[in-house]
Amino acid sequence: MKKQLITGAFALASLGAASAQGLYDIAPNDDAQESSPLKWNAGVTYGYDDNVSPTVLSGNPGHEDDVSYLSAYVGASLVSITPQTTWDVFARVGGTYYLDAPAAAGTDDMYGQGRLGINWAHRVSERLRFSSRNYIAYELEPDYDYGFSVDRQIGEYLHYQSDNAVGYRWSERFATYTGFKVRGLDYQSSFSGNDRLIYSVYNQFRYRASEQTVWTLDYTYSWTDSDGSASDSTNHFIAAGIEHRFSPNSVLALKAGVQMRDVDNGEDGDSPFFEAAIRTRVNEQFSVRAFARYSVEDYGTSFPTYTYDTNNTLRIGLSADYIVSPDLTLHAGVNYITTDMEDGRFVVPAFGSPADLDQDLLNLYLGFSYKVNEGVYVTGSYNWTDSDANGGFGPAAASRTYERNRASIGVRVEF
Repeated sequence: MKKQLITGAFALASLGAASAQGLYDIAPNDDAQESSPLKWNAGVTYGYDDNVSPTVLSGNPGHEDDVSYLSAYVGASLVSITPQTTWDVFARVGGTYYLDAPAAAGTDDMYGQGRLGINWAHRVSERLRFSSRNYIAYELEPDYDYGFSVDRQIGEYLHYQSDNAVGYRWSERFATYTGFKVRGLDYQSSFSGNDRLIYSVYNQFRYRASEQTVWTLDYTYSWTDSDGSASDSTNHFIAAGIEHRFSPNSVLALKAGVQMRDVDNGEDGDSPFFEAAIRTRVNEQFSVRAFARYSVEDYGTSFPTYTYDTNNTLRIGLSADYIVSPDLTLHAGVNYITTDMEDGRFVVPAFGSPADLDQDLLNLYLGFSYKVNEGVYVTGSYNWTDSDANGGFGPAAASRTYERNRASIGVRVEF
């Protein structure tokens, strides 16, 4: 019982770097069960994108820019588990070359990509543990599973996060989990109005009601430094939750509460806050992950001539893997994001204020991995994205209303 009390807390703190620490990882990640030596992987992909341009071109909101591209990468991973310390390290570097350069002004035909994740957990004693989760990415277009902006960019962005915590077991049933987190988003394009730097301090109280169930009570205080015209803000989150393990292969994490928001020189207010994730392996062949999150976000709220103080956002994601045979694995998933931006204001002299901006985005994807021989795989994927936006000012809604198809085929080697 004593050893199990804060296991859930540190499972949350020991998430695999390869998963990018996205919204799926609200739930415990049990992937790293044993040590793994240094493994290398590399790949090359040919792809097609029928609507790559992120902005309105030459005053034509109906413009579609179709391109083909080549991308390549090399990566490595390492997992080390001892009774006291766990290391989980993941790295990847590569690039994308557009055979047909995107027509959007200021774009290039070559873009770099890099990812690095370092997770560490250390057991000092039966009562005390430390953990550190660190992730940095430099690549094209934010991933919908990460949990920030839905706007499109031609150009790299830098996203990084460091989450450091200490857990202490006070009794057989009661423990606390306290930490500090830094998260940054830095677009490398000429307009940096959506760059953000968010600091958070948090504490979670954990009560183990049974072998399968832990009740939680969370408090988080965060403050956001915003670039450009956007206002800085502070947020208080108070949420009650539950973590329940239905079976060794199925776990649910759920929390709900209130978000109290204070915006510098803007609109303050309280709103509901909710997040949940589930991870389950239905059988030896089929596994599913899902998440849902609703909150007021600071991401993607700024435009060249105006900004919004409130961005009510709901994010839903579902991912599934199915092993057809020892050689063939299928992947599929869906993302749905709806945003409602309110309390807009112009940053240049103007009368009135911009209309609210609403956006609904649906992204579906399919993929496969086929093992040709030991260490060599053929991979493929297809993405369909449909976005619809209303309101705003000028070309904002037009540039966020589009349909997009992407397809790729490639080869991956592991050694």
